[in-house]
Amino acid sequence: MLNPFFLQGSKTEQSLVQDLINEQLRMYGVEIYYLPRKFVTKNTVLREVIESKFENAFPLEAYVDSYEGYGGQGTLLSKFGIQEVDDLTLIISKERYETYITPLIENIANIDLATRPKEGDLIYFPLGDKLFEIKYVEHEQPFYQLQKNYVYTLRCELFRYEDEVLDTGVEEIDNEIEQIGYIQTLTLVGSAITATATATICANGGVNKIYISNMGNNYNTEPTIGFSSAPTGGTTAIGIASITSDYVNCTGSTGGKVQAVYISNSGCGYTVAPWIKFNVTGDNTGAGAAATTGIGTGTIRQVSIGNSGSGYTSNPTVTFSGPVGGGTTATGIAYINSAGNVTAVYMTHAGVGYTSVPTVTINSPTGMGATIGIGTYLFNEVVIGSTSGTTARVKEYTRSSSTLEVSIVDGTFTPGERIYGTKSGAIYALKVQNKDDIVTPYADNDTIEIEADSIIDFSEKNPFGMP
Repeated sequence: MLNPFFLQGSKTEQSLVQDLINEQLRMYGVEIYYLPRKFVTKNTVLREVIESKFENAFPLEAYVDSYEGYGGQGTLLSKFGIQEVDDLTLIISKERYETYITPLIENIANIDLATRPKEGDLIYFPLGDKLFEIKYVEHEQPFYQLQKNYVYTLRCELFRYEDEVLDTGVEEIDNEIEQIGYIQTLTLVGSAITATATATICANGGVNKIYISNMGNNYNTEPTIGFSSAPTGGTTAIGIASITSDYVNCTGSTGGKVQAVYISNSGCGYTVAPWIKFNVTGDNTGAGAAATTGIGTGTIRQVSIGNSGSGYTSNPTVTFSGPVGGGTTATGIAYINSAGNVTAVYMTHAGVGYTSVPTVTINSPTGMGATIGIGTYLFNEVVIGSTSGTTARVKEYTRSSSTLEVSIVDGTFTPGERIYGTKSGAIYALKVQNKDDIVTPYADNDTIEIEADSIIDFSEKNPFGMP
């Protein structure tokens, strides 16, 4: 029998031990963040969690029991690349959890167990700037001192992200998943802004037209263009070639053909029409292209972009005012980049008879480009497609290139629909959706799928027989 003169497990003794433990954790521990897991969607048959979220983060003191460093197998080099397999053991106060965290989460929906730490919850460890997942909660060590347990021992492994939603509002935690997971890239149409440009002229001896005499064959990339040099004091012309494959296999021809040479700079000071040469480099196998040039007085020398505009979905039309007193009006073509900005204006004819600088007019965006884009998407917010109803989480929005990187995509976005930000209120029209992950350097899912389809194609039917 126990000695009746000694209290074994009185409330006061237990409270004293608990207070001493709490004080030591505050003195010798580190401040971690505890992230309870919300089970949003479950498979009721297999009892598998299909979708989970982490939307709360609570600071809590913890003692690092792995005093010699991370446990586990450390950093491994495998056929899947470099993998970190770190373990971490933490000790937290039972009383602190029950009196601080439990009251804050017990009324939150989809949190199955609030009375104690549970396996599957996350720990943010600030010393290593890493997220760990709780794999086992030990609640009986030390074993019933004074008939009570006072701490939880959390055995954790480095968290492996699987499209969980991490939106705690703590930037240093949420940023842990900024560039992980499978990421799709949406190219958006920016705000509709009309591009502007200005021109300069050459009084005499500028190249005003390129005449293609032989389109050549087998050009897999555009050849570079070389003009003979202008006389001393003049400026040598610059051009850019355009190729087409429309004539492939027509009368035995193969590969691309040169269909036009656009004038980037008409040069100045030529007294005779310069010759033109088509140069190929690298693996370009093209040959045979030939052209002649014409020169004139009062040509447009060069067009410079003033405002590149935005919101263009196709190359806009460019017009030039005619020369005063008669002559030939210049014509040109504009080019845009993937973000819908005008990047260059080339001349198909540099005109004749200009004595003053002409006015250059670039047409305004039309179609989707006329959509007024507003706002800036926020990291981790949900975006919704107006037509398809597809949802996704924002990873990163780059305004300058009008690209939106998203993950956890549910559905397929439709080109032309508006993409709404549920928190930011941002709205832009979608130009192109790229389902391939071009952001993560080690995302080989697409490559694996393509190679697998070349062996077994599941897209038409089950190759092993239909049930």
